[in-house]
Amino acid sequence: MIDKTERYSDVDLAEFKNIILEKIKKAEENLVLLESAYKNNSNNGTEDTSPTFKPFESGSETMSKDANMKLAIRQERFIRDLKNALIRIENKTYGICRATGKLIQKQRLRLVPHATLSIEAKKKQIE
Repeated sequence: MIDKTERYSDVDLAEFKNIILEKIKKAEENLVLLESAYKNNSNNGTEDTSPTFKPFESGSETMSKDANMKLAIRQERFIRDLKNALIRIENKTYGICRATGKLIQKQRLRLVPHATLSIEAKKKQIE
């Protein structure tokens, strides 16, 4: 199904690799922030000295931690997908649609560098 002669050039692959490495760097920085938010690593509050119980604040804080945990999990998946894209670059299979075997448009890969489906294949998948 995949035409072995149709692939991105080494120059194109180097460009995509740089985009992906930059995205990984930013994603890992964001992940650290998210994890510290839900793990409460930087909590310098005075909750333990407060004389009153604040159930609404406590509930809100729990919801925020839950939301941050979900965002962190999503960020971890994003990083994993980006690292898998780096493997495809090394294998010279990056940018080939796994459904059609044709090249994914460069514009799409610049915006979604971990994409494994062309726009056409993605639309069919949704239908």
